[in-house]
Amino acid sequence: MTQQFDYDLIIIGAGVGGHGAALHAVKCGLKTAIIEAKDMGGTCVNRGCIPSKALLSASGKVRDLHNTHHLNSLGIQVGEVLFQREVIADHATNLVNKIRSDLTNSLKRLKVETIHGWGKIIDTQKISILTDNGEKIITAKDIMLCPGSIPFVPRGIEIDHKTVFTSDEAVKLEILPQWIAIIGSGYIGLEFSDIYTALGCEVTMIEALDTLMPGFDPDISKIAERILLKTRDIETYSSVFATKITPGSPVTIELTDAKTKEVINILEVDACLVATGRIPATKNLGLENIGIETNRGFIPVNDKMEVLRDGEPVPHLWAVGDATGKMMLAHAASAQGVIAVENMCGNDKTIDYRSIPAAAFTHPEISYVGLTEPAAITLGEEEGFKVASVKTYFKGNSKALAEGETDGIAKVIYRQDTGELLGVHIIGIHASDLIQEAANAIAQRQSVQNLAFNVHTHPTLSEVLDEAYKRAEVAI
Repeated sequence: MTQQFDYDLIIIGAGVGGHGAALHAVKCGLKTAIIEAKDMGGTCVNRGCIPSKALLSASGKVRDLHNTHHLNSLGIQVGEVLFQREVIADHATNLVNKIRSDLTNSLKRLKVETIHGWGKIIDTQKISILTDNGEKIITAKDIMLCPGSIPFVPRGIEIDHKTVFTSDEAVKLEILPQWIAIIGSGYIGLEFSDIYTALGCEVTMIEALDTLMPGFDPDISKIAERILLKTRDIETYSSVFATKITPGSPVTIELTDAKTKEVINILEVDACLVATGRIPATKNLGLENIGIETNRGFIPVNDKMEVLRDGEPVPHLWAVGDATGKMMLAHAASAQGVIAVENMCGNDKTIDYRSIPAAAFTHPEISYVGLTEPAAITLGEEEGFKVASVKTYFKGNSKALAEGETDGIAKVIYRQDTGELLGVHIIGIHASDLIQEAANAIAQRQSVQNLAFNVHTHPTLSEVLDEAYKRAEVAI
């Protein structure tokens, strides 16, 4: 570091992306400071991944214990199943506190200076921090923006944070309404429908697009609808807007047909979770001070994570995480942070989004990496190759049969000419763990011919992928 700067790197935002970048920066010998206005750990630790997975774990066990048919088939009998909402909520809160403490301590241990306050760019390589003690100005050779995202609330929806709320409040599990509406059928909506129904709530799921779970591969969506929605106490609407939601007791929801724009129903429910996605938290970052224009709030970046101005990289300015709009996943943010640090240290590296996996932690789980089949076909038409796919079924897997958990498939998508693996989609028990093998294979651009010779432990769930690779290899 030259003496003209206070730090080598200043990071605005101590979420998973900022934390991962700070750890890697220290490893690379950079004097680093991280600025956070709210809670260390950002959305993932405090209001997202961590508390929601704690709730899914606890509620999933309640669901399992209520499934007497499954238990009886294994020779197990249980009596009345009771649970305490408050204790389940405390489990999530305690986990948040532990992970946040661990994250904070890891920064202290590595001597990353943590500054609590609102960070804002005031000039190239210069930041203003508004703290409880007033304004502070610091400089750095490089600045990294990791402001994250917040829940998106569409027009016409009034939030009171009690009867109508977002995932920020839902993870606290302060209530278990008898009847709750969930607006949106993406990851957040699916996971909370899993939690609420396991704990005895009725759910109405409302999706504005033509199909439920529109972000998933069509074959996965079809099976997920059957397993996760139709077999549970869930009513669904698709191609319907919740055009007006009014908090209260009851909550009133005006439903409008997406095509005709006519009001088709008025629902009265006990509560409503608005799970309509997330938007970048990029206001008041001072981007205008250095001429950066956002795109719908997202910070423009290239695959080196350099911030772009008029399409060209801005020297010494980087952005990672949800605010870039690339992949709104905690582990994607962390990966982006590492890539950014590598590039600011002179190592030419780019991020490979195709190899980053994602998962919904429902029961059973959904996971995927790479392209959906429609996206792969579109790419094939553009680049002149044909696409093929194969499916294998958990009902033919020895470990799944032993567990009595045979709902699910693994779908492998590949090029017909070279056999290159383009995408893998799984719904089934432990799908979130199984997907990593496929992610590693896509990162290496492996072919199904080579993957078909990998040896998998028997009997394990991983053999659903082994069988899929072998089926694909035979078909070429």
